Amino acid sequence: MKRYTAILCLFFSATSMAQKAKYLYQDPSQPISVRVEDLLRRMSLEEKIAQLRHIHTEDYDAGGQPDMQRLEGFSKGHSFGCIEGFGLTSEQYLRSIYLVQQYMRLHTRWGIPVIPVLEGLHGTVQDECTIFPQAVALASTFRPELVEEMSGYIAEEMKAIGGKQVFAPDLDLARELRWGRVEETYGEDPYLVGEMGAAYVRGLRKYNMICTPKHFIAHGTPIGGINLSAVEGGLKQLYSLYLQPFERVVRDADPLSVMNCYSSYDGEPIAGSSFFLTDLLRKQLKFKGYVYSDWGSVSMLYDFHHTAAGPADAALQALKAGIDVEAASSTFENLDSLVRIGKLDVRYIDRGVRNVLYTKFKSGLFDDPLPDTTQAFKTHIHTPASIRLARTISDESIVLVKNEQHTLPLDESKISSLAVIGPNADELEVGDYTWSTGNSDGITPLQGLRKLAGDHIAIHYAKGCGLTGTDTSGFQEAIAAAQNSSVAVVFVGSRSASLAKETKNPTSGEGYDLDDLTLPGAQEALVEAIQRTGKPVILVLVTGRPFVLSWEKKNLPAIVVQWYGGEQEGNAIADMLFGHTNPSGKLPISFPQSTGNTPTYYNYLPTERGFYGSPGTEDHPGRDYVFAKPGALWSFGYGLSYTQFSFSDLTLSSNNVLATDTIRVKVHLKNTGDRDGAEVVQVYVHERVSSVETPVQALKAFKKVFLHAGEDQDVYLSLPINRLYLYNKELKRVVEPGDFQVQVGAASDDIRERAKIKVYATAQDRSHAAASQAGTSASLHSAGHSTSINEGQTIQITGTVRDIQSSVLSGVTIRDKSIGTTAVTDAGGGYTLPIKTGDILIFTLKGYATKEVTVGKNQVVNVRLMRGE
Repeated sequence: MKRYTAILCLFFSATSMAQKAKYLYQDPSQPISVRVEDLLRRMSLEEKIAQLRHIHTEDYDAGGQPDMQRLEGFSKGHSFGCIEGFGLTSEQYLRSIYLVQQYMRLHTRWGIPVIPVLEGLHGTVQDECTIFPQAVALASTFRPELVEEMSGYIAEEMKAIGGKQVFAPDLDLARELRWGRVEETYGEDPYLVGEMGAAYVRGLRKYNMICTPKHFIAHGTPIGGINLSAVEGGLKQLYSLYLQPFERVVRDADPLSVMNCYSSYDGEPIAGSSFFLTDLLRKQLKFKGYVYSDWGSVSMLYDFHHTAAGPADAALQALKAGIDVEAASSTFENLDSLVRIGKLDVRYIDRGVRNVLYTKFKSGLFDDPLPDTTQAFKTHIHTPASIRLARTISDESIVLVKNEQHTLPLDESKISSLAVIGPNADELEVGDYTWSTGNSDGITPLQGLRKLAGDHIAIHYAKGCGLTGTDTSGFQEAIAAAQNSSVAVVFVGSRSASLAKETKNPTSGEGYDLDDLTLPGAQEALVEAIQRTGKPVILVLVTGRPFVLSWEKKNLPAIVVQWYGGEQEGNAIADMLFGHTNPSGKLPISFPQSTGNTPTYYNYLPTERGFYGSPGTEDHPGRDYVFAKPGALWSFGYGLSYTQFSFSDLTLSSNNVLATDTIRVKVHLKNTGDRDGAEVVQVYVHERVSSVETPVQALKAFKKVFLHAGEDQDVYLSLPINRLYLYNKELKRVVEPGDFQVQVGAASDDIRERAKIKVYATAQDRSHAAASQAGTSASLHSAGHSTSINEGQTIQITGTVRDIQSSVLSGVTIRDKSIGTTAVTDAGGGYTLPIKTGDILIFTLKGYATKEVTVGKNQVVNVRLMRGE
């Protein structure tokens, strides 16, 4: 303790001297730009390049102790850009960062501090810190305020151990479900991802921490689902989808850093692309701060992508493209020689250093005191408040996707015994990017159920099988457990890798991608064996990604999705199963019917679910998919409750709007059941006609509302019309004039209320339209209805109905609009119907746009129907 106190005294003495502001950059009262330029002009080329480089654990660590001689030999007396301490304990990290930071401030020429970096996707990744639910679980809450509160606790824990920058949030879109990193994302929808990501950054920025949104850009849709694989897509897809969450976070939350992705987009590696890292990120999004390279991504330009001839060429490409700090590779060592031989203009180095220094000044590194190691840092981590929040998030992230005949919640008074079965029943599955090494770091489902059951419910546990492998030797024990119990709860799913730690047979996480989305190993066979006992079976999928559960949906009465629920996941699932908490989670990712029936995201283009509208089955082959129906097993936004909610009286503050307007959406929500609960009111918008294809629907607003049993209230949501933009044929971002449908409901496929809005290009257009409508109404009112369309001679009409590709359509209903007589087309598409000339025929078939035809004197009326509503 005396040694640390002496160090503190030395530091504070040096700080007091610095406060005299010998140079402009040392004066906190000066604008950041002035401080940056003053310091930059004083630095040598070697000192500048050091700011673009990284100190790694092996550069200073000696068995958990900082070796300052090794550090000095590596740094050559220069301050560096960043430092990490992966693999160190929290106490080792704190001690090392303190001494290294002290060295940088007191023993380098300009006293430039280094940025200590940490992982913190769903909790600070250092031992003993709070383990919150994984990112995909956070998204399932549909409550950004919980994410913001969580990241505030992450900031406090980071500060307690000396960290300053966190590699989060992940803004990738989960549109390729085979990809192992799905769990790190906030789901498939760009609006939801942006809202959650912005909330995460806000929570940390309150503490002046540096956030690092990643992975810029389009990393989440690799070809084949294989991590780091190339991504394909045009600029319209890039701007409309992948850019949206980054734009939200960069423009509204000030993250101070961005991490590039490993992958290429249309063959252009992001790490070496000035289009992506400079034109798009800085010029278009107006990003301020610095670009931190994903680990080894610069060296990958020559040893993976093969777009660089060697390390020096890779460094040249990356720096000029816009990467400011290189991590986990050392190609930037070549920057000095590249300048000296005339291959690299020093202005690119100055640009990168400006960005790094700006971030250091903006985040307070130059002016804040070092973390005080004389205080007990453990009092600031894993606090009762952070543990309570971890539990709240776990409770609200559980998604009930099936509950036939009110199987759930279980009634404690009627159950004497419970079978707890499956490879994830007694495992703490918290997901990738955590420090956890085993069950001792939290509560497993089995532990949670045993605690709840106490002495009044017997728990019969059997693992049954592993998460991987085909060994079924444990089936008989599991079957016996089910047979001897009132109900069986089967926990299946996945296990994720853990950052920098050995994990046995992971099936999810970074670099652990799947070619098949059915449950791995013998898990599905175990579920089928338990189902055959005849006992009620509740399936709990503990996972970081969706799996195919088509058989389970058809054959089991209750299915629960528990995304990796953090350290409190066992308590959360036990209380949910027995009704002590009411599930309110919603799916942030659609579930597939089969691996081949992907992608299944809800916001597809109108042409992406088939044209023919006649899907088949194994027994009755059809078209589009010959043996299946396109679409999701459970769609985005879906999730059940133990109570029910009704939606009514949708009203908009205006139906005639301009692109600059913001309208208020109001809907009446009522809890019609007998339990308190929460519903997520979801607002989607569909553009009727547009110059380019737009999604059939897109989420634009949401709000989770808690209501007591029988309670009702008006729910208000804000809808800025500029959210309805598209990128047109010229790649210009516009809100096109036209008709839009506003949809409000409980899920993307459970829309309860609809309303129309019309967007006008100018206020003058809107005024003219209003005047025209008023005139038309007056004219119709005065004219009356003097002419009847029922007059005319009765004739026999025949004809054939086809689709646009000339295939005949059977089962089409043809109705006389005047008197209601009907006919239905036969197997050959033919029909016959008596009708009077002048009457109107209405042709309808599910999946096709309704068509009206006025009958003249022609006795043959052939019709083609188009796919549509």
